[in-house]
This record gives sequence, structure tokens and C-alpha cells, in this order.
Amino acid sequence: MGDAEVIPLGTRGKPGRGTGSGKPSSAARSLAGSAPARKKAAPRPTPPAPTEPDEARDEVADVHIPAQSGPEAPPAPEPAAADQAPAAHPRLEVRDREPTGGIPVSDWLQALTGAAVEVFGDRWEQRLAEFLAFLRRRVTGEYEVDEYGFDAEVTERFLLATVRPLAQKWFRVEVRGAENIPTDGGALVVSNHSGTIPLDGLVTMVAIHDSTGRNVRPLGADLVFRMPIFGELARKAGATLACSEDAQRMLGGGELVGVWPEGFKGIGKPYSDRYKLQRFGRGGFVSAAIRTGVPIIPCSVVGAEEIYPLVGNLPSLARLLGVPYIPITPFFPLLGPLGMVPLPSKWLIEFGEPIRTDAYDEGAADDPMLVFNVTDQVRETIQQTLYTLLMQRRSVFY
Repeated sequence: MGDAEVIPLGTRGKPGRGTGSGKPSSAARSLAGSAPARKKAAPRPTPPAPTEPDEARDEVADVHIPAQSGPEAPPAPEPAAADQAPAAHPRLEVRDREPTGGIPVSDWLQALTGAAVEVFGDRWEQRLAEFLAFLRRRVTGEYEVDEYGFDAEVTERFLLATVRPLAQKWFRVEVRGAENIPTDGGALVVSNHSGTIPLDGLVTMVAIHDSTGRNVRPLGADLVFRMPIFGELARKAGATLACSEDAQRMLGGGELVGVWPEGFKGIGKPYSDRYKLQRFGRGGFVSAAIRTGVPIIPCSVVGAEEIYPLVGNLPSLARLLGVPYIPITPFFPLLGPLGMVPLPSKWLIEFGEPIRTDAYDEGAADDPMLVFNVTDQVRETIQQTLYTLLMQRRSVFY
């Protein structure tokens, strides 16, 4: 065993201490027959235990400390003085605590304040107050909606605020020529349409609002307003039916109107036809602009064609559901809902120089040849700008 310490059996793991009983244990008696006889040592008298109070005696009644023998035994304790009572054994107490009982309220407030600053910035108190005021106006009905159903507060605080991070962080939109958009008065923004899902219209609305502070009033197809949820949101965002009468009335009222003449033919075209403009319809938007004398602002969007590359279609299912097309992309429906995440393509949006219409005669809007020429001029301007932007863009994703 080397230098290991030999611990006698029946000593509870400590050398020099017995089992506390007067008789040897059975293990010791079994060893006594084979071991050589040893001289029996005289028993050492045990000092009398000091008197303790009743409470302490009850708690330690079943604990027996045996006397120690041998050279390593410590000296016996001195008897306590007659006028000094021994200290009582301390009693342990267990108290039930609430989960938050030990955390001060000030620490909770400080933690909540720090979290609000991290999420909402230094102006979190002002933003919280504005949000609570917004909820109060919604509950009490103290908000304004125009004759078309446009709700400016919902559009700016909900719709545009939801699309803005997508435009700035995901698509990294770069806006050019925003100075060509008039800061007041009526104007018509004409843009190309693409992307399988019309996100380009929403992103264009955000770009114009952030650049000029004006809200775009989109002209949408009748299918948009027949959809249960999106139709109501489109109305609150200021959209109205894409007809010449509504467009002319809004332009005459000094609104900034947006139109996407390609319609579903533009957003539903295959990826092989990307950035090739489709037919611009019969030119009803040009007639409305000529009648009101407002400028036409060509808008070219590069990047929307790549967010959902359309490689196929399900026309039979589309006719059954009453929609223009059912898209098939490299990721949808193969990956399910994950395939609906748009690809992070790099977007460029450029607003061209205004095309004036106030110099035409009074009946020029009824001349189909003139309307066709102006429509073709707008279309060619957008197409040539698309080609230029594609040459300037280094890659699809940056």
C-alpha cells in the first residue's frame, strides 16, 4: 500500500474514532480470532456533557459524539462557567419566495428601458407616444379618409413602414432622378411592371415618398379590389380603379398618380422576356394627362425581374381560380412557403425627365394618333432607360 494511510475498520472513515458503542462490531470480532492477542487498554473516562437548554437538547438528542482516544485525540473542552449558558444550536428556516420577489422594481424598469432603446432607438418614448395616439384615434374614429378611401395615416405608419426595410435592406434600392418629380400639383408617374408579384409598385411608392414626401395614388386592375384583404388595403393605400375617369379626376385634384400600363402581362411574363416591355394598352393614361395638362414622369425599375424568376405557368389551374396565372419558379412550389421568399436582387429606380402635355390643344386628348404617339414616346423612353441601367448594374445581386 506504500505510504497510504491505513484506516481501521468500523471507524467511520476517520482514524482514532470508534463506532460509539461499548461493544466491538461484528467485523472487529471476526478479525479478533485470527489476529494475535492484544493487551486490553483501560477505558478512558468520558467527561460529563455540558447542560444545554431544552430546545437545543431536542434538536441534537439523537447525535452522539464519542470520546476520542489515542495520541491524536484533541484536549477535552473546558467546562463552561456557571453564570454563562452555552449557545443554543442555530435553527435553519426555509422561506418561500416569489420568482420576482428579490428583484427591485427599479431594476425591472431599467432593463425594460434598455431593451426599448436597443429596439426602437433613443426616440423610443416619442415613438411609443405616437403609437398610443394612433391607437386612440383608430378606436375613437378621429381620422380622415378621402372619397377614394385613402387613409394617409395607415399608409405611412403601416404599409410603407412594412415595405421600407425590404426596400432598403433586402433590395438595396438606389433611386435616381427624384428631382424630376414635382413637389406639388398633379403629375402622372408611368413605370414598367415585373416581378411575378407586384412588389415593384410598393417599392416605387416607398421610394417616391422617402424622396419627395408625397404619396402616390396607384391605379390598379379590378382583380385587386375583388380580393378580400388586399382590396381593402389597396383602397386605404390610395389605389383606385385603373380607368380614365378616376385618373382624370385625381390628376385634376393635384394628386401624384402612378400607373403600370403593362398590367398582368408585365408581371406574368417569363424570365426569358425580362426587361422587354409589353404593350401599353390603348393609352388611356395619356388621354387623362393631356386633358388635365399634367406632366408624365417615365419611371424605369431594374431588379424586380429577378426576385421570382418565372419559368412556368399553370393556365388550367389559373382559369379555375380566376387569376391571370399560377407562377412556377425555381423555388416555388418546390420549396413550399420558403419558395415565396424573394431573391435579394439589386434594384435601380430612375425617374426620367417630365414629358409635358400642357402645350397640346384642347381636343388633343380625342385624337387617337396623337395619343398613340405620346404613349409610344413614354414606352420607348422607359425601354431605353432600362437598357442603360442594365449596363450600369455590375451584377444581379450587387
